[in-house]
Amino acid sequence: MSQRFRPATLVAALMLALSAGAFAAPQASGLDKSGMDPSVRAQDDLFRSVNGGWAKATEIPADKPEFGIFIQLRDLSDERVRTIVEKLAKAKNAPGSANQKVADFYKSYMDTAAIDKAGLAPLKPLFAQVDALKDTAGLIKLMGSLQGVVDLPLMVDTTTDFKNPDTYSPLTWQGGIGLPDRDYLLKDDERFAKARAAYLTYVSTLLTQAGDKDAAAHAADIVALEKQIAEVQWAKVDLRDPVKIYNPMTLAELQAKEPAIDWKAFTQAAGITVPGQISLSQPSFVSGFAKLLGSVPLATWQRYMKVRLMDGASAVLPAAIRDARFEFRGKALQGLTQDRPRWQKAMATLNGALGEALGQGYVAQYFPPAYKARMVELVNNLMKAYGSSIDGLSWMSPATKAAAHDKLSKYMVKIGYPDTWRDYGKLVVKAGDPLGNEIRASRFEFQRQAARIGKKVDRAEWGMTPQTVNAYYNPSLNEIVFPAAILQPPFFDMQADDAVNYGAIGAVIGHEISHGFDDEGSKFDGDGKLRDWWTAEDRKAFDEITAKLVAQYDAYEPLPGKHLNGKLTLGENIADLSGLQIAYKAWKLSLGGKPAPVIDGLSGEQRFFMGWAQAWRDKTRDERALQLLTTDPHSPAQFRANGAAVNHDGFHEAFGTKPGDAMYKAPADRLRLW
Repeated sequence: MSQRFRPATLVAALMLALSAGAFAAPQASGLDKSGMDPSVRAQDDLFRSVNGGWAKATEIPADKPEFGIFIQLRDLSDERVRTIVEKLAKAKNAPGSANQKVADFYKSYMDTAAIDKAGLAPLKPLFAQVDALKDTAGLIKLMGSLQGVVDLPLMVDTTTDFKNPDTYSPLTWQGGIGLPDRDYLLKDDERFAKARAAYLTYVSTLLTQAGDKDAAAHAADIVALEKQIAEVQWAKVDLRDPVKIYNPMTLAELQAKEPAIDWKAFTQAAGITVPGQISLSQPSFVSGFAKLLGSVPLATWQRYMKVRLMDGASAVLPAAIRDARFEFRGKALQGLTQDRPRWQKAMATLNGALGEALGQGYVAQYFPPAYKARMVELVNNLMKAYGSSIDGLSWMSPATKAAAHDKLSKYMVKIGYPDTWRDYGKLVVKAGDPLGNEIRASRFEFQRQAARIGKKVDRAEWGMTPQTVNAYYNPSLNEIVFPAAILQPPFFDMQADDAVNYGAIGAVIGHEISHGFDDEGSKFDGDGKLRDWWTAEDRKAFDEITAKLVAQYDAYEPLPGKHLNGKLTLGENIADLSGLQIAYKAWKLSLGGKPAPVIDGLSGEQRFFMGWAQAWRDKTRDERALQLLTTDPHSPAQFRANGAAVNHDGFHEAFGTKPGDAMYKAPADRLRLW
């Protein structure tokens, strides 16, 4: 049930929306030749040339919104964790141990017969609190008490202070709508309208299940309220600017600014102490929300709260509610025809609740020490290449170059798994209480974070579990993190040719390094402090190049009439562009001046770029593509593969592109950043 958010500026991940597919056993080159399409030239479409055969032969599974390399690896990770969990579920575990908690959590979640029998009884205590509300003051307190548990309009959380990165501080954040983004409620596109209609049906079903005799009318009221919330929310592009969302003030100053909300009562109910300042991340949103508190009838807010609770808890509520959620969130929003297996949903929930407890077992079985040692070598090579790249920049002044080198020298690198595992001793897990377990796990993590406000930042902590197929950069800690689960074929193959390894995992490493120097990360210095360390001239030169990158991606049209948002995806596109450039340089350095061998009739240079394109192998349903185009800061896979390669001199040299080829780009027009 956890609805914990993470502001976009805090963590730039490789893939927030994971995607993937069936993959043949790696050959000597590390390339899956069976998945290629020989009828498509790399000079015209690198992505289709490498992945077209696979795309033609592969159907997206009925229970998946997309399919490709990432999903395949995610499924593999889930299967491995499932083996660990089911073994624990059958074992005799020490009472109160992490193993016992994992077992009880899993068995309770999987017992749908008991869940169906219980009906809505587990929600009755929360519903009683909603029914007892007398005014908006009580509503604010209730919203505070549900922080970390339910997605609500006004949220508060704990993060590293942007300008004092050694200390944890609180911040507010916007939320509170049941559709993926404000655009779904505000724009006239018929695809959004169809999603709105499905959402109205879903809300009406939830109210009916809760015993509402006038569910249809009240559902319309709730969707209308959410539209009002959406109208005052900030757009995703604005949320990417750390300067805009950093607005620290004392609680007294906040109370004076927004007197309609009792901030002391709200934060106390949440369990948050504000010894110094709290950042008001979206000031105009809070002002708009405060006006809604006074203008929307309390009865509508009460019904809205019940819907938010039921939606958040739907996985552990009776079948009628689970089915309704799938009709909306599965079919309407993602195009699924079959729901995900229950056990796989359980893995996602368990990873959120007891992720590092599971991670210990995962690492012990699936992450040999040799993998970590090889990754250290690759990261070191990428860091060296990045340093030399900074020296060669024609658009950056010596002063800013020196600051860039200082930042690069302070990168913290985390590979595989944390040195110290998280302690779940105080988390209460009860057999036969799936909803209670989810709520307690969500609040446990929220309160663990809140207790650190005003204290020194733990730089050893990880933001992802080892079994997560992803990677990230955190600007406030100036760290790059690579969980164990992404360090396997086809990204990282100990037996494969280095050209493909550098094109895949090398570009992933370069991608994360580059986030420290993208349009967001470059606003933080080497110590993780939000500070302008650029000269005005250098920033202007950087912005001129990135404006061209925005225009390049704005022109892509993944769905009819729906173009990419170049500003929303700018940070990830910068990281893809720069990461590929740096990985190529690092691979060249690793050759020590010797030519790469020809394998399978392909030069090393060709294999490098084909390895890059292969890593983005993916197919996506239209409904899911619409959702991602609206909410995801990453470009679709095809445009990630081709969009970065088309700007790379090495790609054009490797495949001998010329005017008339679809991927040809004149040298003077190629975009080069880091």
